Amino acid sequence: MTGGWLNTVERVGNRLPDPSTLFALGTVVVMLLSQIAVWLGWSVSRTLERDGKLVTEPITPVSLLDADGLWWLISNLVKNFVEFPPLGLVLVGLLGIGVAERSGLLPVLLRRLLAAAPGRLLVPMTVFVGILSSLALDAGYVVLPPLAGALFLAAGRSPLAGIAAVTAGVTCGFSANLFLTGLDPLLAGLSTAAAHLLDPDYEVAISANWWFMIVSTLLLTAAGAFVTRRFVEPRLPRPTAAEMAAETPPAAAGSMAVSEARAGVAPEVSAAADAVQDEGRGLRFAGWTFAALLALLLAAVLIPGAPLAGEGARFPRWMEALVPILLIVFLGTGLAYGIGAGSIRRDRDAVDMMGETMRTMGPYLVLAFFAAQFIACFGHSRLGEMLAVVGGGWLAQLALDPAALMLAFIAVVMAGNLLIGSASAKYAFFAPVFVPMFMQAGIAPELTQAAYRVGDSVTNGITPFNPYLVIILAFIRRYRPDAGLGTLVALMLPYTLVFAPIWAALLGLWVVAGWPLGPGGGLVYPPGG
Repeated sequence: MTGGWLNTVERVGNRLPDPSTLFALGTVVVMLLSQIAVWLGWSVSRTLERDGKLVTEPITPVSLLDADGLWWLISNLVKNFVEFPPLGLVLVGLLGIGVAERSGLLPVLLRRLLAAAPGRLLVPMTVFVGILSSLALDAGYVVLPPLAGALFLAAGRSPLAGIAAVTAGVTCGFSANLFLTGLDPLLAGLSTAAAHLLDPDYEVAISANWWFMIVSTLLLTAAGAFVTRRFVEPRLPRPTAAEMAAETPPAAAGSMAVSEARAGVAPEVSAAADAVQDEGRGLRFAGWTFAALLALLLAAVLIPGAPLAGEGARFPRWMEALVPILLIVFLGTGLAYGIGAGSIRRDRDAVDMMGETMRTMGPYLVLAFFAAQFIACFGHSRLGEMLAVVGGGWLAQLALDPAALMLAFIAVVMAGNLLIGSASAKYAFFAPVFVPMFMQAGIAPELTQAAYRVGDSVTNGITPFNPYLVIILAFIRRYRPDAGLGTLVALMLPYTLVFAPIWAALLGLWVVAGWPLGPGGGLVYPPGG
């Protein structure tokens, strides 16, 4: 079996305390460090854009051990947990997914999809769908891992390999896509504001990185499939027949039992025929329901004045409501399938399915509570912000040529991503510093933005400050209850180690070739210079 060093990583990592304990200890460490930083008088300065001018302001640490800091933690303990970004996303999303799964709809669809798709395309398609999931903001973290795990298990392959492959696309390939996503206007707006510090008339197009991201999607899909087959899957045991049978949904088993009880000369043949007939009727009901829901959703998005038409606070309304939309779609089609297939005969059946799904999320709720406190304390202390500014200042002092600057910038962003999880939050203070600085070195803001997107993505799968990784660990524990952080890191680290150099190399090749990064996405400043 290959991957001996990864087995060592997993073994050592799993000797650590439970992840909930680690987050609790991490919170204590952050509290201590915040007080030490205050005692030492540590202060850093960052440059911001204010009213069209560069303004330098100090950043000082906030103690979490003095009276005010302890009061903040105590008074926000519940708020930190309740407002933990993945919490509502996971619980609401899984209500619908739970019904779709336990009614039998998802297992039937996955089995038929597996029968129709060539086995050799399973891995690349899984990575590819994970990359495209950034169209749905963060919903890919909730929807795709359990589906990928079930699909790989149905194919007789390790479900952890499926979870790892799709998570690599969702996390390490986050910025790549075939289409423009909500991230494009967000980053373009920050790049434009930063460029205005040097050139008030400069505008960064939303499509500035589009062509580079299209090619990146195809490259990362191939790289993700290679990593899965070469490093991840060989070290994972294939599921046994008993493990595969254990994943048969109760609805399917119940349907078979009812069929077998019916009179007939050949009960086995009759049961199989009845089961296929029930599945077909359930799929027809689910298909009609999906078509009706899709028509209603399109009307709600496209008709002016409809509930989902227009812009929300940051994105189009339909994007901000994507998790409720997924709940409606999964719940509606799951109920329709269950009614048609006979696995849902009364309202209590559906409620029991949702309740059973929530019961399986108990360990996740415990983990989410401690993770929420750790991340909130780290942000409130401002330590992550200060460390990122120090790294940026170090990079600014280096006298490097443009190509080397981009590689160094990618490295700094990768390190910063291990401290600050939010892509927009990091770029909000990286952009005013680095965009004007690189413009003076002849580097276009569009290229700086592309380099940022590479560095921000490749470490998403291993950073402890990605709050959604606790979701992935919860899904892993569904198949391996003893899994810990070592298991998660061992699964995702190979993707980071491969994605980082090849994606950076692609950007370097793009610069050397002189290709535009996208419509309106030049490489040099000033344009044509």
